[in-house]
Amino acid sequence: IAKKVTFSFCFVCFSLPWQCFRALCCKGPPPPRPEYDLVCIGLTGSGKTSLLSQLCSESPENIVSTTGFSIKAVPFQNAILNVKELGGADNIRKYWSRYYQGSQGVIFVLDSASSEDDLETARNELHSALQHPQLCTLPFLILANHQDKPAARSVQEV
Repeated sequence: IAKKVTFSFCFVCFSLPWQCFRALCCKGPPPPRPEYDLVCIGLTGSGKTSLLSQLCSESPENIVSTTGFSIKAVPFQNAILNVKELGGADNIRKYWSRYYQGSQGVIFVLDSASSEDDLETARNELHSALQHPQLCTLPFLILANHQDKPAARSVQEV
């Protein structure tokens, strides 16, 4: 005697087998997070390296000022920021524009407790970046760092 075998068919599982597998078994890799490429600029000593180390949950000990450039992947729950940190020394700033290509945003870090001359230099570099063809349409985050220092200027003063 032959038995009749019935197969049920799931259109959702047929068209999206991976999502169905994840939904039923709660296993497998998480969906990929979008990645964004940012450039981080500012004068030497403004705190760029410290900022990125803090965002990456790295130890604040042994932080050395960046002399050329470094790249860090900063993971967040819903995205990954690939940040190119560029050194802020006078002899390096002239090469910043070579690293702008492909950027999707800019972090400009300035030392709010710096001298008037350094603050003026930072202002000029910021204006130059804002006018650069590869950056002028991108979102900018301007971070007035070192607000914990006694000589720090307020946001209005900066």
